[in-house]
Amino acid sequence: MKKKTLVIGASTNPARYSFMAINRLVSRGQPTVAIGLREGEVAGVNIVKEMRPFEGIDTITLYINPRRQPEYYDYILSLNPNRVIFNPGTENPELYKLLQQEHIEVEVACTLIMLSTNQY
Repeated sequence: MKKKTLVIGASTNPARYSFMAINRLVSRGQPTVAIGLREGEVAGVNIVKEMRPFEGIDTITLYINPRRQPEYYDYILSLNPNRVIFNPGTENPELYKLLQQEHIEVEVACTLIMLSTNQY
């Protein structure tokens, strides 16, 4: 069953891992939405700048550094995802604790590797 993923820190720059992740998610048929610093489009997915109340988010995959994450804490919790993936460079024990208190699974992993090894 396909479950919706929210990419936070999305970019239209092909050199960025968030760009690669969106492409890989879409190619795998995963419903995907995205938030970034700039609006744009990747693989048919519109990147928006504002924190929208997306419905039915199963997974959030982070591509923003820990210094920028606090402004997203309440937003992430409000979406009540089943899990949050902390990609390399996004590790944040403070946010892990907040998520775990709400029984949201924390994964410190690489979305691209998870997808390529069928562990997503």
